[in-house]
Amino acid sequence: MTALMVRLGVMIAIFIAVFVIAQVVMRVIWAHRAESAAVNLRLKMLRQGHNREVVVYDLLKNAPPHLAPDAPWWQKRYVGFVRTVMMAGVRVEARQMALRMATAVVGIFVGLLVILLAVHITITFGVVQLALVLALAAGIGIPYMLIARKAEKRRRRMEEQFPVALDIFSRSLRAGHPIASAISIITEEMEDPVGSEFGLVSDEVAYGAELNDALMAMAERWNLEDMRMFVVCVSVQSETGGNLAEIIENLTTVIRDRAALYMKVRALSSEGRMTGLMLTVLPVFTLVSMFLVNPSFYLDVAQDRIFVIGFPSLIILWGIGVYAIRRLTDLKV
Repeated sequence: MTALMVRLGVMIAIFIAVFVIAQVVMRVIWAHRAESAAVNLRLKMLRQGHNREVVVYDLLKNAPPHLAPDAPWWQKRYVGFVRTVMMAGVRVEARQMALRMATAVVGIFVGLLVILLAVHITITFGVVQLALVLALAAGIGIPYMLIARKAEKRRRRMEEQFPVALDIFSRSLRAGHPIASAISIITEEMEDPVGSEFGLVSDEVAYGAELNDALMAMAERWNLEDMRMFVVCVSVQSETGGNLAEIIENLTTVIRDRAALYMKVRALSSEGRMTGLMLTVLPVFTLVSMFLVNPSFYLDVAQDRIFVIGFPSLIILWGIGVYAIRRLTDLKV
């Protein structure tokens, strides 16, 4: 009986010791993760010893260029692609990303043709069309959809963080801090993306840029009306005077009310937006996945002459449908 009690006591002691050690280790790990998440990318790079000029260049390398009002459509598309890559937080330059996508398309296209020749498939014009569409879908379509999805998440994150940053800004002004110091507090307290963006504003002002120009450049990078209203408030106050803290508080209230209305509209239109997303993405994923699972499903019909006309017609109809869906679900608030 005594030996049994001793064994039971030892097992309980081992269990308690393992439990306590596990709790301590998990607490340290979660504390480290929380500390890492609370610091934005700009501060991380500065703490790693990078020069401030290098940090600014690295964070602004995907900044969209200024676009003239009468710019051609292809320049507008390119600027939109650059802005998407920037908002997604991809560390690769937009030009390199476009080059990688083009290289992937060429590689997949040539690889498909080589594989088809190896398995003794007759290379007709329809087969070439099919291989080209598959290469475009796998090399450009799917990667761009993933980048655009990530960019949309970070854009929504910026819209959620911006009123909080304005609260910190207005409270800093009421505490007696100047505007530059209030912006510096935001860079130290806020997470990405708003923390790094205000950090870039602080760096640009430190290098001699005007505050209004630096803030307007940030608003143009993200193409957000809330930021533009904030820039207008700061610009008007610097010229005419007034209580900037009170102005920013009123602007924060307007932004939050506008965001609440926007969320209501999104909730009411969620079914239509999800339907539009599925109708847009599903054909691309279906085409690629079906070809990977059962290539003969498409290769058998690609030998037919009608495929040369029918397949491009289906793609054109899909493009028209995507455009119509986007116009129907693009609700402005």
